[in-house]
Amino acid sequence: MKFCTSLIVSFYIGLSYPFAQKIDTSANRVKTEFTIALKRIGTLKSKSTNEIKSSNWLLGCETLDRDMTDYEQYKAYIAPLGIKRLRMQAGWAKTEKVKGVYDWAWLDKIITDAAARGFEPWLEPGYGNPIYPGGGGVNLSAGIPSSEEALKAWDKWVEALVNRYKGQVKEWEVWNEPNFGDNEINKPEKVADLNIRTAEIIKHIQPTAKISGLAMGHIDLKYADIFFKTIHEKGKMNLFDNMTYHDYVYNPDSNYGKVGELRRVLDKYAPNVKLRQGENGAPAINGGGRGALGDYDWTEASQAKWDIRRMLGDLGHDIESSILGIIDMNYGVMAGPIKLLNVKGLIESDSTKRALRPKMVYYAMQNVVSVFDDHLVRIKHIEDTHNVNMKIGSDEVRYNKGTDRSIAVYAYEHKTTKKQVFTIWNNEYIPMNTNTTKNINFTILNGNFDQPVYVDILTGGIYEIPENQWTKKENKYIFKNIPVYDSPILIADKSVLKY
Repeated sequence: MKFCTSLIVSFYIGLSYPFAQKIDTSANRVKTEFTIALKRIGTLKSKSTNEIKSSNWLLGCETLDRDMTDYEQYKAYIAPLGIKRLRMQAGWAKTEKVKGVYDWAWLDKIITDAAARGFEPWLEPGYGNPIYPGGGGVNLSAGIPSSEEALKAWDKWVEALVNRYKGQVKEWEVWNEPNFGDNEINKPEKVADLNIRTAEIIKHIQPTAKISGLAMGHIDLKYADIFFKTIHEKGKMNLFDNMTYHDYVYNPDSNYGKVGELRRVLDKYAPNVKLRQGENGAPAINGGGRGALGDYDWTEASQAKWDIRRMLGDLGHDIESSILGIIDMNYGVMAGPIKLLNVKGLIESDSTKRALRPKMVYYAMQNVVSVFDDHLVRIKHIEDTHNVNMKIGSDEVRYNKGTDRSIAVYAYEHKTTKKQVFTIWNNEYIPMNTNTTKNINFTILNGNFDQPVYVDILTGGIYEIPENQWTKKENKYIFKNIPVYDSPILIADKSVLKY
């Protein structure tokens, strides 16, 4: 078997931090009880950042502005994930502790290092700054700047920030989750005004910048409608490349109806402005006080399933997708609604902010990124059918999933060879901590495979589909007894895989 045995680099992450664990590059780096009656022939090989031109993914590197994580601890773990774009907060209060004096040292170190490693920071100026009366709060659910003095100081801060980093930062976001919590300051009209004034400053200095607006903490359609309408009526929608949302739900497949509703609200005012999923992730353990989705019996396995279902579900809806976050976040250092360690990280940490080891989800995400970069293009004209003998157009693809159970199915083709990849998983329920599969028959009309193989994205395992389990007749491919469960599997042409 041809297994991945090395990365471009093989070293202990952060030698100055003795507790950091080496990234496992072995074929069995993800260990589960997943077993199927197919012959394993290989394991997906991860791709580093410099091997990928572009992809759908962004990586959450949040809370550095509040010292809940330490960039030095995790920076060497980023490139082996293969993700270039990093979501970060610039931290007004951390940088301007004396009125009119900016101490850039902490942020210079991070932005300079990230750019040197080939990463692309997506930077947010917030939160507020309490040295100014009405300057807004400094944590999650904080109020935005509201006084005349604070807003003028905000303008100067944004101007200085963009001028300093415009050569290294091409994407910006305004404020995180303004609708979160119970504060009465962040009315949608006021938040829209802050988005406009901030975007105008950025665009004046950096006309080619891409700017994300809204950053909604959960999908509140009424709030979004007022926010979008305010910007539209002031003729300022052209300032924004996308509007972002953070919709934490226990079943990662259950919210696309609501995302569709949000899209329709935005279409009323700005059909050309994209939606971006700007922050999502699942915990690795359960427990209240750890942020969203705490009330469930999470393990590293169900966390990994949740994150890769979110990534591939978003990809299947043409929505850019950001995963929170690279490492566990120590929210206990600061007042706010989250009191304990937020364990949504890809890397395990503790109260000292050490990078202890990559979790299962780290390797599962490597597997997603290895396959789904800019070499693959989504096949948009794909539908389920009960008539597997129907005649369809050459630009259409149909499938029959052979079961009445709810199954997520999305399809892609290589942009040059046109060889195909299908993603399939059971999307009925919250990811489980067991890996029981159910065999289905799966038929594809207008398929394109030379050597189809089965891939388990969670473990990266690649399996042979024996000749007696698939047939081809003209444009029809019939696959028999394909194991499916609540984590994504692929039927893929072997040529599109790196292993």
